[in-house]
Amino acid sequence: MTGIRNSTHDAIHDMGGMDGMGPIEPEPNEPVFHETWEGRVFALRRVLVPWGLGGNWGSFRFAQERVPAADYLRFSYYERWFTALVDLLRANGVVTDAELASGGVDPEAPRPERRERPPQAPLGFGLLDLDLPARFGVGDAVRARHASPPGHVRLPRYTQGKCGTVVRDNGVYALQDTDERGQQLGDFPQHVYTVRFASRELWGDRGSERDAIYVEMWEDYLEPA
Repeated sequence: MTGIRNSTHDAIHDMGGMDGMGPIEPEPNEPVFHETWEGRVFALRRVLVPWGLGGNWGSFRFAQERVPAADYLRFSYYERWFTALVDLLRANGVVTDAELASGGVDPEAPRPERRERPPQAPLGFGLLDLDLPARFGVGDAVRARHASPPGHVRLPRYTQGKCGTVVRDNGVYALQDTDERGQQLGDFPQHVYTVRFASRELWGDRGSERDAIYVEMWEDYLEPA
C-alpha cells in the first residue's frame, strides 16, 4: 500500500457525515466573491502557484488542513485560503514576520528568488494516457480501507471500512496523497473508480433504502469485499 499510512491524525476538515454542523443554506444568486478581499486572495493564490512549484512548498490543500480546528470552523472559505498562504510564505522565507506586521518590504530580508519547476515534476492532477492493469472491474464488491495518515489523504472518513460496488473505471490518475510535510508521496499512477455506497451501509437505520452515495476513489483506497 502506497497511499495509506497509520497515524492518529483526524483533522476537522474531513467533515463529511458529521452531525451537529447545522443545515446547508444555499444563497440565491450568490456572488463569486462576497468581499473584495476574497478576490484578492484568489488572485494571490494564482500568482504564487509557480513559486510554490519551484520551491517545492508542498500541498496547498494540506496547508489548509493544518489550520487549527477552532479557526478552521470559524473561518470563511477564503480566510482558510489566506491563512494557508501566509503560513506557506512565512515557512518558505518569501515573507518575514516584520513584513506581515507592517505590510511593507523588510529592507533587511534577502530578496526571494523564483525557482523553476523541478525536472522530475509530478505527473499532475489530470487523466493520464497510461496503460495500467486495473485491479477492480465494474460490478466488483469492494471495501474502503481504514486510513488516518500524518499527511493529506482523499479517502473520506465516513466511507472507511464500508462496502460498496464499483460502477465505473474513470481511468488512470496520479495519487495525490502527501506525507506529513505536505510533499506528494511520489508518482503512483493508478485507476480511479466510482464506487456506489448504499445509504444504509453508511448511515445505518438513519439512511434511506432508496438512496446511495457515489464516491471517486483511488485504487489504493480499496480492497476486495
